[in-house]
Amino acid sequence: MARIPPMVLRRYICGGHIPTKGCLRMKTTRATATALNPVAPQGTRLLHTDADTAIPEGTVAFRKQLKDEAKRKKAEGLGSKKAKIDNQVLEKWELTVGIEIHAQLNTPRKLFSSAASTINEKPNTHVALFDLAMPGSQPKFQKETLIPAVRAALALNCEISTSSRFDRKHYFHWDQPAGYQITQYYQPFARNGYITLYAHDGIAKEDGDEIRIGIKQVQMEQDTAKTITQPGGIHLLDFNRVGLPLIEIITLPQIHHPSTAAAFVRKVQILLDAVDACVLGMESGGLRADVNVSVRRRDGTVSDAGHSYAGVEGLGQRTEIKNLSSFKAVEDAIIAERDRQIEVLEAGGKIAGETRGWTIGSSGTRRLRGKEGEVDYRYMPDPELGPVLISPTLIEHLQNTLGALPDAEITILTEEYGLTIKDAMSLVSLDNGGRAEFFRMAVDRIAGDSASAKQPLGRLCGNWVLHELGGLTLESGETASDLNFDASGNSLMPLDDFVSLIKFLEAGRITGKTSKRVLRTLFENSLSGASTDVEKMIEENDLWFRPMSTEEYQNLARSILDPKVVEQILKGQKGKIMFLVGQMMKMGENGQVDPQKAREVLEHIIEENRT
Repeated sequence: MARIPPMVLRRYICGGHIPTKGCLRMKTTRATATALNPVAPQGTRLLHTDADTAIPEGTVAFRKQLKDEAKRKKAEGLGSKKAKIDNQVLEKWELTVGIEIHAQLNTPRKLFSSAASTINEKPNTHVALFDLAMPGSQPKFQKETLIPAVRAALALNCEISTSSRFDRKHYFHWDQPAGYQITQYYQPFARNGYITLYAHDGIAKEDGDEIRIGIKQVQMEQDTAKTITQPGGIHLLDFNRVGLPLIEIITLPQIHHPSTAAAFVRKVQILLDAVDACVLGMESGGLRADVNVSVRRRDGTVSDAGHSYAGVEGLGQRTEIKNLSSFKAVEDAIIAERDRQIEVLEAGGKIAGETRGWTIGSSGTRRLRGKEGEVDYRYMPDPELGPVLISPTLIEHLQNTLGALPDAEITILTEEYGLTIKDAMSLVSLDNGGRAEFFRMAVDRIAGDSASAKQPLGRLCGNWVLHELGGLTLESGETASDLNFDASGNSLMPLDDFVSLIKFLEAGRITGKTSKRVLRTLFENSLSGASTDVEKMIEENDLWFRPMSTEEYQNLARSILDPKVVEQILKGQKGKIMFLVGQMMKMGENGQVDPQKAREVLEHIIEENRT
């Protein structure tokens, strides 16, 4: 098919223009223009832009139509957050979702060849003979891929099998040169896991404070080639991705709300990152989700019921939506497919078992192909690969060195250190946990043996570690990762200097304003490699806090008092007092003005004016 120039396509979509030449050339009249653009209202004056173009006056461009439709939905509340919350559950229908997550393991080599495991290099530069299914090439299991796989399964509370096997899943597509994918179908290496989701994970309110989602199995398998689609029906293949080691996480169909499904995928990514099992997140293509969606009437009368999935009976016919690449896509695609199935069933139709696709920003799913089953894939044990044997000693070692998982860390940070759940989650998610470790070391060093001091110090340090350090990197044009936190909590910001600064601030020897100034200097010195002595810096720049006397407070208050504002306060507008407090704090040197003391002085002086 010949390519259509963009200008021609635009004229056709926006103006109904069809180019004609030679014997097909025709004189444009109002009748023919109306036929070319039937959306033009009757009586519309035509604007002749060239010999072949007749665009009705008032024709709206397609892009503007989309914008106007989005505005309409927003005005009606269809795109609001409240509408999405209300869309989680339906009165007459029950949604059931199962999820399959494919995550790329953090290993230097591919699953069955010694080629480098990478997706960011020049296409087709890391490909072994076996990756291309060259005749005579043999798979060689790279045993180091087991380490991140087992760590991931342990983080998902799975039972690890000491013996597992690989199977061939047959299908023919250009992204799989061998005509089959090597996976684990009959004997996966991990089974019977679960994840507990809490309210702060973003689950639907109907699920309460927490919900446990079962994991049927976790299996190892190889990835396919990356397809790069070009105009004109051309598909380019990057075989760097063939054979990359994946784990597939298969849940039980125990999810009944779209937001809970998105929360599950998000939680899996956090867990895999916490145990260093997954090399990239969803936003970078290292984690992809397929969702299985079915609906049934709550009264059990739907004619399409009676199907089963993962051992659960009485479900509606399910469809699978492939390759969702964001948390929002997971939630939106489930809602769209749920609504489509309900519409079909309410119209008396039946749901076909099929594979469907989803495009970000679309209003519905689209059919890709009929749903394959186990028979279609012709699973068979791979005759070229022996069993994978995992020592109980290795499993025990990996379990003992797994460390605290995010939920346990959040509990410690909230209960022991007094942080809010929001701040605790932020700390845990930043810098692979390195910032949380820096925070704990700082608080423990300042608090010493005093357990009661941990919570107030924790709230103070939490603000500075999260917001003030992050603000410094943004001001300097760098990213937060340039603080170079490692897993042990070491960073460009020396812990000793940070602890000294917080000690002076907590003791009231310097003000918050001064502390931010000193912190900025510490950060700049760390970037340049210069040494710093916090106490000496404060001393040389005369930054120590000197409390103001009552007389100084009174003089400052009288200097900013406005008779009109005083009159308004005396008439009952008490909120004006805080405006005056702010004026006093701006005029004070180096943040010397204490807001509580300033308010007391102001109230006393204003009361004097009443008499």
